[in-house]
Amino acid sequence: MKVILTGELKGHGGEGDVIEVTRGFANNYLLPQHKAIPATPGNLKQLEARKHHIEKREAQRLAEAGDYTKLLDGKTVTITVKVGDAGRLFGSVTAPIIVEAIQAAYDVEVDRHKIETHGAIKTIGEHPVEVAVYREIKAHLTVKVVGEGAEEQPSEAEAESDVAAAPVEESEPKAEEAEEQEPAEADSVPEAEIAAASEAEATAESLDE
Repeated sequence: MKVILTGELKGHGGEGDVIEVTRGFANNYLLPQHKAIPATPGNLKQLEARKHHIEKREAQRLAEAGDYTKLLDGKTVTITVKVGDAGRLFGSVTAPIIVEAIQAAYDVEVDRHKIETHGAIKTIGEHPVEVAVYREIKAHLTVKVVGEGAEEQPSEAEAESDVAAAPVEESEPKAEEAEEQEPAEADSVPEAEIAAASEAEATAESLDE
């Protein structure tokens, strides 16, 4: 079935292009969404009458697409994510995430449907990404994925090393403990004096008898 596109249709063409599509695709999507009209003799005649205006609009769109491409082409955006073993991500870097990163870095709005990642981004490192600006015009940029806190957390070995290297302070006996020990030594009675006292007491008892 032949239809006339009313605007850009990714991978198919732009406004005023006459393309061949399946009847189901036309009836279920293109015609209800007003992205195309049937290529009837009457519509084709109107197309010829509007062709000059369509070409003028097309030239303007191409110029704007070129200016837009210059804002992104060759740029790099950095995205920080949580990673697991071997630099594998918990999930993947999706088109909406890339769109937010571009917006934050360069203040440029991008339609997430126009982000082309050439496969899921699931590892840290640099990944080429394309933005389909208009028709065959594309902006090429780089998405740099880095691990969150990869260089900030010390390893367990370093933590144990820090503990082992910590100086150990030797405690000195407190002055109070020393004072408590001295009187005990002073109050002790020599064994010789105790023996002499016992002998004198025994002698006195024998004399009394």
